[in-house]
Amino acid sequence: MRVGIDTTPLRLTRAGTARYLRGLLEHLDVDVRPLAFGSAGRAWVLARELLWYPFVLGGAGGLDVLHCPTYYGPLRSRAPLVVTVHDLSVFRHPGAFPPWTRTFVPRFVPHVLRAARQVIAVSEFTRDELVELLGVDERKIRVVPNAVEDVFTAEGPAAAGEYVLAVGTLEPRKNLPRLAEAARRVGAELRVVGAPGWGDVPLDGVHWLGERPDEELARLYRGAAAVAYPSLYEGFGIPIVEAMACGTPVVTSAGGATEEIAGGAAVLVDPRDPAAIAAGLEEAVARRDELRARGLERARAFSWDEVARRTVDVYREAAGG
Repeated sequence: MRVGIDTTPLRLTRAGTARYLRGLLEHLDVDVRPLAFGSAGRAWVLARELLWYPFVLGGAGGLDVLHCPTYYGPLRSRAPLVVTVHDLSVFRHPGAFPPWTRTFVPRFVPHVLRAARQVIAVSEFTRDELVELLGVDERKIRVVPNAVEDVFTAEGPAAAGEYVLAVGTLEPRKNLPRLAEAARRVGAELRVVGAPGWGDVPLDGVHWLGERPDEELARLYRGAAAVAYPSLYEGFGIPIVEAMACGTPVVTSAGGATEEIAGGAAVLVDPRDPAAIAAGLEEAVARRDELRARGLERARAFSWDEVARRTVDVYREAAGG
């Protein structure tokens, strides 16, 4: 089977979709043809979103399947189209995105999803969002989760210091100001790993480390008293699983995809209440041994080999449909 895969996200970011794409490419047992266009920058964004995705990408020939690992894709495709949807945050929280994104995506993405033969959702939560918000036919949605790279293990060096760790691109929905207030309430240093994003995200009282290689990120996970991920909206939450795989207790948001991914192995809090987040941090530290054992067991459910196998099953279904 020859599968064309849009690898453009690897040129734009190391977070979220790029982690998903990199893990998938390393484990797929099919003939992959990488397809990509442009780089970061306003001119490239406009050319990609107004021309390449809607009218050029779908014309790629010699493919059994075309896979777009984000909801950007062609309006028509010569090969059966598979689209992965990570979340619908721009539909739920448009104010948290730049004007172009919140204007373009709601007008474009529904057409891409209608053109898709199969849609992959990374969680049951995202599947339900696709049905509720965009009316996608549930019969063509397959849930295939993300996974965690082998570098994230409990064995290995740990960073020094007493700190709480947060991981994620700096953007409003990551809820950093409330987390920073919660960390101050418990007297903890807050270290944040992530690329700069969009929106006005204050960093008062935060030790921002920027992006870090996976080996160093794993050290930071292992050394943390707790990993906090009180996001206001997620379709999955990769740092939750990475932290669990490193044996670190996790505090995350109750409800939605974060609770689903935590699977009973994390402390759940109201993300809009700094006092609740602070109490969750204290609880996670107090229950460290218990949460470590639960988290390690939960993380074993997220294997890239299994993700790749199930994704190939979707390709076969799309190609034969």
